[in-house]
This record gives sequence, C-alpha cells and structure tokens, in this order.
Amino acid sequence: MRILKVFFWIIWRIWFYILMAIPILIMFPFLFISILTESGYPYFFKMARIWAKVILFGMGFSYKVYQESILETRTSYMIVANHTSMVDIMLMLAIIKNPFVFVGKQELSKIPLFGFFYKRTCILVDRGSAKSRRDVFDAAQQRIKRGLSVCIFPEGGVPDDESIVLDVFKDGAFRLAIEHQIPILPITFPDNKKRFSYTFFSGSPGLMRAYIHSIVQTSGLASEARKEIKENVRSIILDKLSDFERKAI
Repeated sequence: MRILKVFFWIIWRIWFYILMAIPILIMFPFLFISILTESGYPYFFKMARIWAKVILFGMGFSYKVYQESILETRTSYMIVANHTSMVDIMLMLAIIKNPFVFVGKQELSKIPLFGFFYKRTCILVDRGSAKSRRDVFDAAQQRIKRGLSVCIFPEGGVPDDESIVLDVFKDGAFRLAIEHQIPILPITFPDNKKRFSYTFFSGSPGLMRAYIHSIVQTSGLASEARKEIKENVRSIILDKLSDFERKAI
C-alpha cells in the first residue's frame, strides 16, 4: 500500500509541473503581448486566472469560498494570507477577481517558463537584501497608483517546520497598506497544507476552502500603528485556522 502511495505522489507531483507549463505554452503569444505594456496587465491577469483554475482542476482540487467582504472594483487592497503551499498562488488567483500583483521571493523566477512571466509581472524580493526590500515599496507604489491591488504572504515564506500553524508576520505588507492608506484584506487558507504541502511525499486531491475576511481599514492611521494592525490581522487568520481545525475534529 505504501509503495502505491509513493508511486501516486511521484506521478502526481510531476503532473503538477506539467500542468503549470501546458496553459502557458497554449497562451504564450497572448501572455507575451499582454506584458509588453502596463495597460495590458489586466488582460494578463485574466489569463493568469485561467491558468490557475486549469492547474487546480487538473490536480483534482475543488475550492469553496466563504466571503465576508465584497470587493470594490476601483479600490486597491493589500491582500494577505497564510502561506503553506505553492498552490496558494493558484487559489488566490482563482478566488480574487480584482487585478493584483504578487510580492514574491526571487527564487521562483528560476522555474522554467513560469519564471519568465513571474519576474516580469510580480514584485520580486530578495529577503536577504535590505536594498531589495526597500525597492519593493517603490514597485508597490507604482502598481497601487495604477489601481492594482498587492498580495503579500506576510510570514515571509513557508515555515520549514510544518507543525507551525501560522508563523510570525513581517511588517512590510502593513507598512505599505498604511503608507498608501489602502484597506487590508485578510484571507485564510485552512486546507492547502494538507492538500499540497512542500513535503514531496504528501497531499491528495480534494476540497480547498478559502475564507475572505472583513476588510481592515487603514484610513487615517499613522506608521506607528503597523505593529498593532499586523497583530490584529494575524489573530484574525489564526483564529479562523483554529476554528476550521476544531470543526474537523
């Protein structure tokens, strides 16, 4: 039985990377044209959402959204969520219709084909470089001025220890939100670690839920409030993760 599971996981994980490539190859000319100009990004974003849904469906994942907030189409948001899986990216694209850009780690730009578009459309950060972290603020400001939202996973990466339910949040997302006076949208992904963690021999097809929380306003707040807002948002996500876990028992 264990041998069959291992065989399934190997094929399934390889299939994931094949699925990442197939839609990009099919849509490549349109994707490439859409990134040539800033005005083309909304079209790129629509195709990115198709790409994400193809991967989720092809991997055997379904998703259900619980929603407390209705997003305004002309409002920029700072979108934050817990981060436990590579499919967090796909699920975020699938559930949020408002065009946004990811702030993500530079290492993902090395993935063949995916990385070509990733480094041209996302805000990349080298977390070991203070200059890179400062440049993120300038890049995010440009996107916000164009009416886009920004998505950051504030844990700063996926914890190596999978027993950690929710790691400590970094300040960046909350500092940005306050500086630009844009609302924060917390989102909880309770199932992604179980469905497709970074542990190779793990996971299974099935339901992935997403909980879109009430918006946290930053209007009128000063920079000094970022730590309080950060802890408030972390508590919102952590409480919901705990709530889902209790219901599963």
